[in-house]
Amino acid sequence: MQTKAAVTFGSGEPFEITDITIDEPQAGEVLIRIVGTGICHTDILAQTQAYPVPLPAVLGHEGAGVVEKVGLGITHIAPGDHVVLSYSSCGTCENCLSGKAYACESFYDLNFGGRMIDGTSRLHKDDQDISNFFGQSSFAYYAVASARNVVKVPKDVPLEMLGPLGCGVQTGSGAVLNKLKPEHGSSIVVFGCGTVGLSAIMGANVTNCGIIIAVDVQENRLELAKELGATHTINAKDGDVLEAIMKISPKGVNYAIESSGRPDNTRLAVDSLAVLGTAVQVAGGPVGSEVSLDINTILFERNLNGFLMGEGVPQIYIPKLIELYKKGKFPFDKLIKYYTLEEINEAIQDTKKGTTIKPIIKFG
Repeated sequence: MQTKAAVTFGSGEPFEITDITIDEPQAGEVLIRIVGTGICHTDILAQTQAYPVPLPAVLGHEGAGVVEKVGLGITHIAPGDHVVLSYSSCGTCENCLSGKAYACESFYDLNFGGRMIDGTSRLHKDDQDISNFFGQSSFAYYAVASARNVVKVPKDVPLEMLGPLGCGVQTGSGAVLNKLKPEHGSSIVVFGCGTVGLSAIMGANVTNCGIIIAVDVQENRLELAKELGATHTINAKDGDVLEAIMKISPKGVNYAIESSGRPDNTRLAVDSLAVLGTAVQVAGGPVGSEVSLDINTILFERNLNGFLMGEGVPQIYIPKLIELYKKGKFPFDKLIKYYTLEEINEAIQDTKKGTTIKPIIKFG
């Protein structure tokens, strides 16, 4: 079938809105009519080839929509279901079989390699294959995804806003709720108040952390951080960030989350920790980015951990986030601004400028 999509033809080039052909879903796959897709920092890294993805490609990995067709062998998803699309995984490696699909041994190939799990493409233009992204390629009106990507969600929540739960929101909140699991009254600092960082702050608020420090360079984001639960904010442009953190929590913080992708902030996250504290790196940067640490800082029982995709099972974790939202405890809708597909390049520029936190492409 024909569908309209935003296609990345060259490294760093603007998205081009064009018609493509999308195949029927194969066994174990689902065809979804996309209603809304979030734009994530990872999409921008792929567009600029900081994360190499075979081009041309249809990016987009925070899709939400309505199931149109299902392939052979699928019984738990049906046409008409509302779904959120998340990351791709093989389902057969030891990590997947242990319930840790976020650490799938084939994660990079399946999400950034441009092909479906069988090594073929579902997207084409003028007899040329177009690369798939995260097993969904949701910057399009229709997407074919593996059933492993698909999360069934309730129909009593606006579907167009749910896509970011598939990546940015589950990543930030999961860093707190699934990884760190902070004790009541503990202290935490979050570097970077984009979607991931603000989702972490909402998670810290849900767990009743006593001190929640937000660090950013934009006052509008710091103000929103306060609204979402931050007890303290630090504008990194105003002076020594580490000194400011230590004034708030003199022994250091119990937990730190680095969500900006800046190596200097990773260093600050570790240096801000109290003894036995843990820092989590949740944002990526260009391939080859390096971090410098004082070996004695980590020697004295301070920890730095990598982190992927919320460290939960999306089919279980995403519905839990929706329930928190419905109870008023996780207002991630405050991050969102809607754009049309034709406005995708404007949306990305607004993201880079920091004027929009979570742009969502809303499909008519």
